[in-house]
Amino acid sequence: MKKTILVSADRDETRVAVLESKTKGGKRDVAELYIERRGRRSIVGNIYKGKVDNALPGIEAAFVDIGLERNGFLHVDEIVMPNGEQAPRRGRGSGRRINELIKSGQEIVVQVVKDPLKTKGARLSMNVSIAGRYLVYAPQGSGVGVSRRLSDSERDRLRKMVDRTYKGPGGLIVRTAAHGAKKADFVREIGYLHKLNEVLGRRTEQTKAPDLVFQEADLPVRVLRDVFLSDFERATIDSPKQFERVTGFFQRTAPELVDGVELYKDKEPLFEKWGIDEEIESTLNRRVDLPSGGYLIIDYAEALTVIDVNSGSFTGRGKGGLEETITRVNTEAAEEAVRQLRLRDIGGIIVIDFIDMARARNRDKMLKTLRKALDADKSKSYVVEVSPLGLVEMTRQNVTDGVREILTAPCPTCEGEGVVLSAETVALEGLRKLRDIAAGDRGSDAFLLRVHPKVAAALIDPDSGLAELESETGKQFHFEGGEALSIDIFELVEAGGREEIEERALPFKVGEEVLVKIDEPHMYNPDDAVARVDSYTVSVTGGGRFVGERKLVRIERVERSAAVASLPGTEASNGAGGGDDGSELESATSRSRRRGPRGGRGRSRSTQSGKDE
Repeated sequence: MKKTILVSADRDETRVAVLESKTKGGKRDVAELYIERRGRRSIVGNIYKGKVDNALPGIEAAFVDIGLERNGFLHVDEIVMPNGEQAPRRGRGSGRRINELIKSGQEIVVQVVKDPLKTKGARLSMNVSIAGRYLVYAPQGSGVGVSRRLSDSERDRLRKMVDRTYKGPGGLIVRTAAHGAKKADFVREIGYLHKLNEVLGRRTEQTKAPDLVFQEADLPVRVLRDVFLSDFERATIDSPKQFERVTGFFQRTAPELVDGVELYKDKEPLFEKWGIDEEIESTLNRRVDLPSGGYLIIDYAEALTVIDVNSGSFTGRGKGGLEETITRVNTEAAEEAVRQLRLRDIGGIIVIDFIDMARARNRDKMLKTLRKALDADKSKSYVVEVSPLGLVEMTRQNVTDGVREILTAPCPTCEGEGVVLSAETVALEGLRKLRDIAAGDRGSDAFLLRVHPKVAAALIDPDSGLAELESETGKQFHFEGGEALSIDIFELVEAGGREEIEERALPFKVGEEVLVKIDEPHMYNPDDAVARVDSYTVSVTGGGRFVGERKLVRIERVERSAAVASLPGTEASNGAGGGDDGSELESATSRSRRRGPRGGRGRSRSTQSGKDE
């Protein structure tokens, strides 16, 4: 499997893409995406000198002030004693309570192992470690550990080599990247890690809590340090500054990899050339199509992510029957689901709802495909067997915000729920509020309220009950507002006399000339047309032949929900509006109401006549 790493960095944002191709000469799929922005960089790996805010025996944890907006969370199992030994683990009455191990106000050195996510603070550990290319150095640890992702023979070889090379102090963990490493590589890196530890010790003594003591490397260095293995062809970086940092790190830790890093100098943007921008946009899609015609639906909840598998347009081929069709869709879905988990960096609890399969061997095949795909994922995961309901439950390590969380923000209206109140609901509640407003201000005859146009349309509708309320209270209600308003806005803007409020509320005056766009033919009279200004309906007499054009019209009559206008210089302008009884205006208004106008209007006009209020 050939792999490539692309790094694109500018002043405000750094992006890293890991590309994989499963076949020789095959298309490169984006397997992993990392995005970091200035002011929002990950703090995982950072080391702080903190001050214990409080230790809570009830949850066997402490909250530690490390100088951030929220205190960090330190579990009792992550505490290291002053002598450097791990605190006895709690369990069935054994070990010591957290308030016996640390006290409020005590200064401790901690490392962030998980970023602050949503409402939770950073997860902390007193087991401080410093990561290199091949090794992780634990100053307070002991012994040598080797990554389980390596084969048994390679693990034994590396363990023996490091044991002969290093006698302490502290402990070492041999990383997956050490596959094939030699003794000289370990000797060089051990010296490098010891120097970093000496710097850490001096800074800790000089730092006053709470404050940062040691900052983890930039995103490109972190990613290449962790994933740039021998099976990668190259790493391409479009930033000279980041290129120097990465090559400088490899020169100190893995000189043989320096030649595999190249500086991109073409004029065409790096991510645009490789089509990465489209992949980034795809991480926001709810639907993901499969090659066969099936598709995935990915939904996010507070505590878990749900992936639903659907057969879509795939109806099977050949004589395999229903079971064979379902098995193929599920097998494709298993591979694509893991790709999406890696691409979007989804963590926590994950539930995948595969299509039900009758045969146990097919379920095993699908589960085997899923687990094999997870072997390429560097994040830790745990998969449970297929449940009787056909669900696969799994967990995946989540230590930082994923691409979706970085690129998006919760909707200010629905706050991430995905639904908003309907205009009808807001209008019904608004009628109750209008009754209270009328009862609470007996000195005013009319009121102007700010609402969304759809709510205004629902209120102005003849069947809404507004006319009955106005008749009962002797008050008049007018509405203003544009499409940019939140649907649940319902605010009293002004109260006063009828003429005063009507002057403020109605967007036009009789005789005024305004430039409007003729939107569509009139529903009941094809010779006429309809225009809208700030969601206010204007019936243009004789405007049917000008649909799609901008025309200067003269306002002939004005009402709360609609107006009638004519085209200046035509016969219609001399007789528009009919007799003094206003029957033509009433007819146009009634027709506009039946059409369902989009609601209230603001005072600003979409005109070029210089008649702004």
